[in-house]
Amino acid sequence: SGSSESLRRYRRQGWRIILALCLQAIAIRQWLPLEFLPREKVKIDPILALALAYALNISKRSSTLNQRSTGLRSYQKIFMVPGGKPKYYLHKIRERYPMVMHGVSLSIGYTDPINFDYLRSLKTLAHEVQPAWLSDHLCWTQQGGINSHDLLPLPYTQEALDHVSARICATQDFLGQQILIENVSSYLTYKDSEVTEWEFLSAVAEKSDCLILLDLNNIYVSARNHGFNTEDYLNGIDPSRVWQFHLAGHTDYGDYVIDTHDHDVVESVWDLYAKAIDRFGPVSTMIERDDNIPALKDLVSELDVARAVAKQGFPVEKLSP
Repeated sequence: SGSSESLRRYRRQGWRIILALCLQAIAIRQWLPLEFLPREKVKIDPILALALAYALNISKRSSTLNQRSTGLRSYQKIFMVPGGKPKYYLHKIRERYPMVMHGVSLSIGYTDPINFDYLRSLKTLAHEVQPAWLSDHLCWTQQGGINSHDLLPLPYTQEALDHVSARICATQDFLGQQILIENVSSYLTYKDSEVTEWEFLSAVAEKSDCLILLDLNNIYVSARNHGFNTEDYLNGIDPSRVWQFHLAGHTDYGDYVIDTHDHDVVESVWDLYAKAIDRFGPVSTMIERDDNIPALKDLVSELDVARAVAKQGFPVEKLSP
């Protein structure tokens, strides 16, 4: 039946998230050189981590290793429940390792009333897990109760700025903490936009006093699609607001690029990462991979590249007291 298939799908997604959390926790604990901890950002220890959201045959009941994952997309939906096996393992992992919480369902830019039931469940989960931070996207995903299951861009207008900033403020007040807002990749622009994307993101962060999760692959993808300069984007963001980087692969169709998280990080994004490290410092970094998963040793090698780029872009000796 449809309900049975939905239940199986959510169970599979739960295992994917558990795997992602396990690998990220291992990365936090074992792969981050201690000298990479920035002195000025003492509120939150950064994480140079490898994030993997893909299916794993943990229970040996199915072969889903290479199945497309929507792991982070359903993160809160998986764990915003009273109990269950995924949540049991979530707490077991949390007993040993620090965690962060990332979502795609906040839909901070939509015009429906704020979903306080969703925020209440998120707050309860955050109280249980005690993550280093909470993050979601600067976008809208639904309207009138219909979920698009995509991260849709906003028009960069004063009206949108006031609207989104007020909703972030209300969200932060309800949760009792700052959140990180992530830039999304986009494939269209609005004629009504009055400023650039980075000016809008900066203004939102300043007006709402939120922090920024800067997705460098998304910057590259959107720059290719819309023709702006990636360095202008970096230079337009306040370094004190940036709390995490995301890196990922994408699919390049020549005339346009799509953020798919199913390829290795390309050289152009590594170059952008080096420039970001030079401007923002050794910010917590996560590599996302959702599909076409290679061997674990290859994923770890990509993490080593991130570490090497970070060291080259921001020498360890600059971190000395």
